[in-house]
Amino acid sequence: MSERPDTASPPADPSDAPARTTDLLIGGMTCAACVNRVEKKLARVEGVSATVNLATGTARVSHPDTVTPDELIAAVVRAGYTAELPAPATETTDESDERDREDDGDLERLVFTALLAVPVIVLSMVPGWQFDRWQQVCFTLATPVAIWGAWPFHRRALRGLRHAAATMDTLVSLGVLASYAWSAYALFWGGAGLPGMRMPFSLLPSAGDGVPHIYLEAAVAVPLFVLTGRHLEARARHRSGSALRALAELGAKNVELREPGGNRRIPVAALTTGQEFMVRPGEKVATDGVVVEGGSALDLSLVTGESVPVEVTPGSAVVGGAVNAGGLLVVRATAVGADTQLARITRLVTEAQAGKAGMQRLADKVAGIFVPVIVAIAGTVLSFWLGAGASGEAAVTAAVAVLVVACPCALGLATPTAFLVASGRGAQLGVLVRGPEALERLRRVDTAVLDKTGTLTTGRMSLADVAVAEDGPEAKEVLRLAAAVEQGSEHPIGRAVVAAARRDVARDAGLPEVTEFRAHPGEGVSGHVEGHRVRVRRPRPSEPVPDALRRAHEAAERAAHTAVVVELDDRPVGLLAVGDTLRPTSREAVAAMRALGIEPVLVTGDGTAPARAMAERAGIATVHAGVTPEGKERIVTALRAEGRCVAVIGDGVNDAAALASADLGMAMGGGTDAAIGAADITLVREDMLAVVDAIRLTRRTLSTIRANLAWAFGYNVVTVPLAATGWLNPMVAAAAMSASSVLVVTNSLRLRTYAPGGRRTGTPPPAPLASDDSAAAEHGRTGRKNDVLSDLSDR
Repeated sequence: MSERPDTASPPADPSDAPARTTDLLIGGMTCAACVNRVEKKLARVEGVSATVNLATGTARVSHPDTVTPDELIAAVVRAGYTAELPAPATETTDESDERDREDDGDLERLVFTALLAVPVIVLSMVPGWQFDRWQQVCFTLATPVAIWGAWPFHRRALRGLRHAAATMDTLVSLGVLASYAWSAYALFWGGAGLPGMRMPFSLLPSAGDGVPHIYLEAAVAVPLFVLTGRHLEARARHRSGSALRALAELGAKNVELREPGGNRRIPVAALTTGQEFMVRPGEKVATDGVVVEGGSALDLSLVTGESVPVEVTPGSAVVGGAVNAGGLLVVRATAVGADTQLARITRLVTEAQAGKAGMQRLADKVAGIFVPVIVAIAGTVLSFWLGAGASGEAAVTAAVAVLVVACPCALGLATPTAFLVASGRGAQLGVLVRGPEALERLRRVDTAVLDKTGTLTTGRMSLADVAVAEDGPEAKEVLRLAAAVEQGSEHPIGRAVVAAARRDVARDAGLPEVTEFRAHPGEGVSGHVEGHRVRVRRPRPSEPVPDALRRAHEAAERAAHTAVVVELDDRPVGLLAVGDTLRPTSREAVAAMRALGIEPVLVTGDGTAPARAMAERAGIATVHAGVTPEGKERIVTALRAEGRCVAVIGDGVNDAAALASADLGMAMGGGTDAAIGAADITLVREDMLAVVDAIRLTRRTLSTIRANLAWAFGYNVVTVPLAATGWLNPMVAAAAMSASSVLVVTNSLRLRTYAPGGRRTGTPPPAPLASDDSAAAEHGRTGRKNDVLSDLSDR
């Protein structure tokens, strides 16, 4: 049961029951009018308020303790829909399989409808192609479409009728049935079935001369267009829970429990506070805890945003989901289940996704009024014409024209077609847009909250600098010896050193072998290479080192790099600086954001020194360092409270809550599934200019959607009165409906040729830190820096 007490203070009135929150899965909703009806029905229960999300098919209900979940479900059922409590996590796979089967069934219905509907539309709209008895062929093809193809609309319309509700399904069903029924009448009793009959194109109704018109193209085009839109909508809805599923899968599934009688593996769910468990190299930490034995380096980038692995020793706190990059650890669990940091992040994402934009609420209310208004207009038109003494054919023709012309084809295609074309073009540019809601929110974005690790930077450790003592070996030799020892280490710093050496100094000959290798947890590694004792370790405070190495160490700290000392036979001979590097296009992208009126803000879990160093290189003035995942979400909330419209750009689990709570979330494609699932936009290519491309593309797409919606609404405003006053017969109404859809699609297809402008032109290269020049000069005086490595300090 998805219930939890609300943390808000109890109401002042003692008669009021404490508020609780319950999540429900709602079935049968197809449009904004459905959302509006469910919310109204739930609100009629005393003390209840609800927010219904059409995309996720869920309702978040706030209610007193005196109202049970069964009463909430009963209220939804009274509205004509189904409701149930979310299934346990173990049943999500079965639910996913069931949704897949439903989607497959809808796709089969759509394909079947398209195969039969296209010939009917072509023959009905092109008089030159109408052969003898073509109308009987069209009737044969249209019958299964009007009945079976449109059956989902008929079924939901009947269910709404039983509950005195009208939705878009009501309008679609009435339009299809009215067009089909009138065509059957004209075909069999009105003279439209005569051999050799041709259906001419006329602007005005002609119901008094044997009713020579049939309107089968309207009966098949309406379900075809709407089924297409619903299928696209269902695909997007199916992916809506990906962020939460990714968060749930991030943690370890099993854990090796340490007990006096021997170790045994148990599910993580069975772990309790106080128990001790093993974490082997490469494994994830099962839950939050404290190290009891062992030492290692933990990769916390997915959870806390730390770019540099954190050394842990007995007494160090560890976070569930962190990856053990070094030695064996024994950890005592201090928090399990819902109390872990990962679980808190999951809750933040859940609550952020439950919200609803004001524009969406307005659309729900408008949709709740639009459909019954159109139905009422059609009924009024029929009564007026009959009361005015017109023939039954003329009255029915006008009413059918109103229903057909008002069918929501253009409205249904306005957003999905633009989104589909833009998403295809975006994929070519490395930009994936989650849904059209993201485009609406981007219109007001004026602040971009950027993560550092994996967003502004590459997120990978690399060798940034090599310095040597004046009386020591050359830089190339120092790097070769250090990499030889680091071959036996799984530490990310060691991997960066080895990768640089294999790329630049040992490409052909390879690295020498190491003997007597030893790893010193929290300190470094050592071994014998070619008869010499080589040790790579962290610098010690206040230790005497050659001046060149001291200056290089100071420069590394200013540049936010991690420095390690290389000893040869117990004598410091070199210093290696390793760190995360700025993406090549980050500075250009930040400048482009400012040009677009968006202020960049850096928010990271890293310390102040590395955060400010990277911000200076990228050209960002506002920096928040040492921020927890919850803190990131609070910063986003505070910015929004100031009246800003915030976009968050990140790549890690620590960014997921902020991504979901922002007005717009962008995730780097190389990041975690949780961040990508929580984001509105995913940047596939690891290039910060993809952010700028995304902004420009989505703004252009939003302009296209606005134009589409303006045309669709304007078309209804003009054509519905024309149909009601008898100036449009259903044939012309169907043609107008088709024309409006074609215009909308054509306008959307213009996005296929969209190309972002102003890229990589006139932007200055990344500015070095103020200390870089002096550091380079000092290194130059040593005369020892190898030419192959000379470009590393600029990374």
